[in-house]
Amino acid sequence: MKQTTAPLSHSASRRSVLAAASAAVLAPAALAGPAAARPARHTPGGLVASRLTLPSGVATGDVTSNSAVLWARSSGRSRLHATLRAVDEDGKVLRGRFARGLTLRSGWVDGATDHTAKILADALPSGTRFEVTYAFEDEAGRLGESAVSRFTTAPGARFGRTTSAAQSFVWTADTAGQGYGINPEIGGMRGYAAMHATKPDFFLHSGDTIYADNPIPETLEVAGEPTWRNLVTEETSKVAETLDEFRGRHRYNMMDDNLRALYADVPVIAQWDDHETTNNWWPGEVLEDPRYTQVRDVDTLAARARRAWQEYMPIADSTALRRGSGFEPARIYRRIPRGATLDVFALDMRTHKGENTPGLETHETPILGEEQLQWLIRGLRASTATWKVIANDLPLGLIVPDGTGQESLSNGDDGAPLGRELEIARLLKAIKDHGVKNVVFLTGDVHYCAAHHYSPDRAAFTDFEPFWEFVAGPINAVGRTVYSRTLTAA
Repeated sequence: MKQTTAPLSHSASRRSVLAAASAAVLAPAALAGPAAARPARHTPGGLVASRLTLPSGVATGDVTSNSAVLWARSSGRSRLHATLRAVDEDGKVLRGRFARGLTLRSGWVDGATDHTAKILADALPSGTRFEVTYAFEDEAGRLGESAVSRFTTAPGARFGRTTSAAQSFVWTADTAGQGYGINPEIGGMRGYAAMHATKPDFFLHSGDTIYADNPIPETLEVAGEPTWRNLVTEETSKVAETLDEFRGRHRYNMMDDNLRALYADVPVIAQWDDHETTNNWWPGEVLEDPRYTQVRDVDTLAARARRAWQEYMPIADSTALRRGSGFEPARIYRRIPRGATLDVFALDMRTHKGENTPGLETHETPILGEEQLQWLIRGLRASTATWKVIANDLPLGLIVPDGTGQESLSNGDDGAPLGRELEIARLLKAIKDHGVKNVVFLTGDVHYCAAHHYSPDRAAFTDFEPFWEFVAGPINAVGRTVYSRTLTAA
């Protein structure tokens, strides 16, 4: 089928659409200059090497009042150059420190890392609009194709005074699920264009950034609906088991023009949920799904999935503090401070999760784990931001069945908290006990949108303050208009 949403050859085979494998580099920012020696490069017969391209676009992420993560992927061995300039809303370069451009570089990336690179840009002024020009340098010193991203640092203290400003953001979940991929006939993933049109300060992706367990067929037939025609690649033809198949799912999503445009203009705060690995998984699970012919050990799949996810998401992982290539696991849960108005606490409800049981244990069972729970409580207590957004990739009060077990927190029992509910009860009690105000929960996962209000007046457990949880998604997957399994006691 004719491809209209990605800069790829129309004659490309599914095998050739996406290239080989890798892990991400998040290198410390270094000023461009002659200090870093280049590896020697030899080209046979005086041939000119192919110009490097940016096959997956560019992105920024985890933007605070003084820092941002810059991300791009190259077509070959190279290192990333990112030049930052401070601009006004019309793109006019401002006078001052960044007028001539501040160029930062990553370490060298190659096929062993899927040619992804990240740079942590820090010591930036708050409340400042930046335009970033990206290009990869090859071993001969030539710069390849360039692209531009934009972001604005959050408000912060300037000249000894704390400043505050209104901020807006969008959030959603569930990209390319249930076989609904990039459909060029309708303009690709149009939900991303709709979010982009609101001109938000950042985008929170609440998880299921890919659907590694959902193959994407060439066509989908649904009664009463036009035939859905997908752009497809080799990696989308089956469930992901190998590292490159997981990477291929991320590369696939980055082929969509709407998604790439949003990521270039709007910083992302990314979370993972289950479909980055496989449906409803927990650590230690062994799959019975016959589609998995190579690997059924979920821990092996999750390690590969996590590596690919961290390579392709612009998050400030541990390698931001050190130079070199190679992959280091990053802690996914983190706080993104957005100035005096807002703190975002992005949770990880997969890594420390217990088995999906019916959830009726009289003892506490984990979903955050003790370390993450205490980190969150300390962070909420210490936060001076007006609003504290807790981004939970699994909903609090919705029943999400997984066979005879429960995938999320709630168990459908209207009595006192049990199982995983006990862990969240401790969190809610701590918020009340420490007088933390203006806490809001944002989630996705369940493929419908809603605003849920929780009050002790309507609950068996009453030791908490009333609060709201807002549900969004899906952005490009099967949706529902009503979710029939809401926990009525909350």
